[in-house]
Amino acid sequence: MNDHFLTLQELQKQARLGGGEARIEKQHAKKKLTARERVELLLDPGSFEEIGMFVKHRTKDFGMEDQVFLGDGVVTGYGTVNDRLIYVFAQDFTVFGGSLSETHAEKICKLMDLAMKNGAPVVGLNDSGGARIQEGVRSLGGYADIFYRNTLASGVVPQISAIMGPCAGGAVYSPAITDFTIMVQNTSYMFVTGPNVVKTVTNEEVSAEELGGASTHASKSGVTHFTAANDLDCILQVKRLLSFLPQNCEEKTPGLEYTLGDESRPFLDTIVPTSSTQPYDIKEVIYELSDNDSFYEVHAQYADNIVVGFARLAGKSIGVVANQPMALAGVLDVDSSKKAARFVRFCDCFNIPLLVLVDVPGFLPGTDQEWNGIITNGAKLLFAFSEATVPRISVITRKAYGGAYDVMNSKHIGADLNFAWPTAEIAVMGAKGASEIIFKNEIRSADNPEQKLQEKEAEYADKFANPYRAAARGFVDEVIIPSQTRIKLIKGFSMLQNKVDKIPLKKHSNIPL
Repeated sequence: MNDHFLTLQELQKQARLGGGEARIEKQHAKKKLTARERVELLLDPGSFEEIGMFVKHRTKDFGMEDQVFLGDGVVTGYGTVNDRLIYVFAQDFTVFGGSLSETHAEKICKLMDLAMKNGAPVVGLNDSGGARIQEGVRSLGGYADIFYRNTLASGVVPQISAIMGPCAGGAVYSPAITDFTIMVQNTSYMFVTGPNVVKTVTNEEVSAEELGGASTHASKSGVTHFTAANDLDCILQVKRLLSFLPQNCEEKTPGLEYTLGDESRPFLDTIVPTSSTQPYDIKEVIYELSDNDSFYEVHAQYADNIVVGFARLAGKSIGVVANQPMALAGVLDVDSSKKAARFVRFCDCFNIPLLVLVDVPGFLPGTDQEWNGIITNGAKLLFAFSEATVPRISVITRKAYGGAYDVMNSKHIGADLNFAWPTAEIAVMGAKGASEIIFKNEIRSADNPEQKLQEKEAEYADKFANPYRAAARGFVDEVIIPSQTRIKLIKGFSMLQNKVDKIPLKKHSNIPL
């Protein structure tokens, strides 16, 4: 064989070893896969095409000229997932702990530029100790170059970050800008400052897992949208997530083949309790309305008084936003408003129709909510729905009270179709609270105030706690039997599939962040 070919093969073999066999074994000992193993699992077999295999760092200080690894700690390239093009980078912890250098960053930036030019998603498999301190400001500049491209790509192509090891300091801001983050339990963590700095500054002792582990960010901060049991589970979740998404902002998600059959769901006719204060699980409604086993919940452990996620309806991808009566009676609060607003905006960016299931008693009262900005945060959800131009359908299953009725994709803020079940109650507030205000004097002067309150409560409920007044004004398009909801949604979204709606010409909106 030609010597040149042999040289090439030897360099390729060297590059594929990353930091060497010993460090690969250490990676495996931590129950972590290598960067290349992760890429191979993610992409269709034989589809990966690597870019920048022979890139080297340029640092001469601190003895770095004697420590050179081909690829410089990140594997970049493109391939297919279920025959659809994606771009992927995987940081290699076996090379300088996956630390980011100037050339490491250049490889990622080149990949993102290609993704934007060709309109395909970017998946980042993060496993890095942070900036390469031997390079000083050059590594910091590399981070900024990546952040800038994350921002430019936002709303152009889907961006997914899988955190499969450490991600600390400045490194956390790239995943924070991307659309979805998945963290692996027990082996990944994210924080701006680590436990040692926290102890020095605040005298607070906390472990890396408690400070920034997957469970912490899934349930407390909401930084991560999904958690995975291990590397394999993480990769499978990335692939599942991609299946719901289009390639870019100018395309729609390809639909799966589906043949209409008996779309009635009798279970829904009895799911809403007779008592307006008794809870039920809105996820059961979602499961009944969506195609079998298609619902993929986002932020499942965070702000559980609202449920968001992807599903399929007659084979087509939709986004679901639903109040959850099982948690805080389904009220809107600071966290649930932020969670839902972010999801609505993502769906609008990428042409994914929205289904909104409404059972909301209002906004959560209290000093904690007011002092933490329920006004501004509630406005985020209102703003997100109002500016969304994708097909939007609401179904009011039970309560729709006060300002929360307006916010939850009401007709008044641009919803295309609004259905209500016969159990729907659309009013300024609940019958009891309204009666105590409207009939205050009459109740106070009655011989039996408690009995009079009950009478007036029943009178108010009869007049207002139903969907028919709203239907009479056109605020509800149709009152429907719950078991027929699925077929109504299939037909409604089919009718709306070519919807064109444009917002006024502007540089960009100023959402209340």
